[in-house]
Amino acid sequence: MRILLLNGNPDPRNVEWERSLDAWAQEQLGKGNPVTRRDLRDLTIRFCTGCWSCWYTTPGLCSIRDDMQGLYPEILGADLTVWASPLVLGNVSALVKKTQDRFIPLLHPFFELDRGEMHHRRRYPKDIDMGLIVGKGPTDTDEDLQIVRTLHERLARNGRGRLVLCQTIEYATEEMDHEKIGA
Repeated sequence: MRILLLNGNPDPRNVEWERSLDAWAQEQLGKGNPVTRRDLRDLTIRFCTGCWSCWYTTPGLCSIRDDMQGLYPEILGADLTVWASPLVLGNVSALVKKTQDRFIPLLHPFFELDRGEMHHRRRYPKDIDMGLIVGKGPTDTDEDLQIVRTLHERLARNGRGRLVLCQTIEYATEEMDHEKIGA
């Protein structure tokens, strides 16, 4: 199984997170699953503008020219796209969210009924199965984790796939020194 690991950690100094992802990728390689890792912080990915050019002007192609152009074929070529992010304010990082918002060219603007729900038609014959690895910080609750999981189940469903992996990494975060920041 070819895995695309999209690391949404915005802070490369979070060494514990980076090591945890490296260990996860090595475990997958040991199981015979090649892993391609992309650190979203190292890519230029702009926010979706909602122009809908990807549906009407240039069907299937985003009008924004940035590093998403290279990620689209990698997403479609992977058997599993894994989103990895420390939780930030109870959700995935902005890096992950803006990348997910740019998924829209992979779908048709037209709808069809699927398992009792309206969803966009597939643009490509392949379902986009997804995984989720989140880093739970000291203030994150089980409710936060369930909300993030549900959002990603829906994202996978909208991509006509399934959320087939969901796991957490608990890691230490530095406490803010309120005296230094004037609080």
